[in-house]
Amino acid sequence: MTDTLFLALAYIRHTAVRSAVLVVALALILFVPLATRLVLSAAETQLTARAEATPLMIGARGSALDLLMNGLYFTDARPERISMAAADAVWDSGLAIALPLHVQYRARGAPVVGTTLDYFAFRGLEVRDGRGLALLGEAVVGARAAARLGLRPGDTVVTDPETLFDLAGTYPLELSVVGVFAPTGSADDDAVFVDVQTAWVIEGIGHGHDDIVAADMVVREDAAGRVASAALRQFTRITPETIDSFHFHGDPAGFPLSSVIAVPPDARSAAVLRGRYLGEGPTLVILPGTVVADLLATVFRIGQILDAVFAIVGAAAAIAVGLALYLSFRLRAEEMATAHRLGCQRLTIARLLGADAFLIAVAATGLAALGIGLFSNEAEIVAIWLVTDAGGGG
Repeated sequence: MTDTLFLALAYIRHTAVRSAVLVVALALILFVPLATRLVLSAAETQLTARAEATPLMIGARGSALDLLMNGLYFTDARPERISMAAADAVWDSGLAIALPLHVQYRARGAPVVGTTLDYFAFRGLEVRDGRGLALLGEAVVGARAAARLGLRPGDTVVTDPETLFDLAGTYPLELSVVGVFAPTGSADDDAVFVDVQTAWVIEGIGHGHDDIVAADMVVREDAAGRVASAALRQFTRITPETIDSFHFHGDPAGFPLSSVIAVPPDARSAAVLRGRYLGEGPTLVILPGTVVADLLATVFRIGQILDAVFAIVGAAAAIAVGLALYLSFRLRAEEMATAHRLGCQRLTIARLLGADAFLIAVAATGLAALGIGLFSNEAEIVAIWLVTDAGGGG
């Protein structure tokens, strides 16, 4: 048997390109379905865990899925917005803690999430480097976003403009990065967190008065004041000198939010709070776990279709690989005839051909197992990306 394997291995080395193609083809037949199942399983875990950890969500009437994906995964899905009065109503009810969320803008592609300090305690977010939020214009960045963008405490990041031409006269806001959260393995790792008032400044509701002092920014100065040149920076910056000048116009109760997470202390309070939204008012309350269960039912149906597709494609690929092996054996017919004339029994020749196929199958299985082992470390990240992309995120 050792001699047979030695001869088979020698032949594989002699036909290295053909053998490598067969190994890769077989490995892909094994890897793709297993990797897909791994991602689907990780996505199910991510969706279920985060939804079950979120008791209630309050938002404008419309798509419950858009509300869920925007509030849980900070996607670009834009539900109709509500006002801060919705969060105040939850607080005034005494039935739950209200966690307002403003998810509208991005900074270098990462979602900018405006919220309050209670959200960080609710999600168990801990600052790994730097400190937490304290002042207007500050940001704490999730672990993956910090790594991807190369941010650390002391850096700045400018929010992305909504449109190329802003006729309203508002500009992106330069955020001061004061901290980086420890990784949590959730969508929070990909976000840039700011205070909800900072989010309102980004929206243009709050603003300050930045004096034009640099000589190269002034074209002229007359009785009407200073006239700025094109060198004036095209974003808003909150500094220790200007922070006191920032203010808001209007009633804060009317300022916009994307949604509100309500955290009741017990099931009875949750039931009473849900009952207050059963009418036809402008807001609704959803149970994230229920919405996710409906979404997963769809995902499972898609998974079953993918399994059928993989089975068909895999069978076709296996037939193609089998045909390649058969043609290879046919090409070796003269070689096998010579071996038979030299005294090799037909059983020995069959073992030699079988050892060739066996070694290729073992190599393909090992390669697929190695790929699955390496991919398993990234499956959770891929699952989060797929979840957020499914909700319209980037």
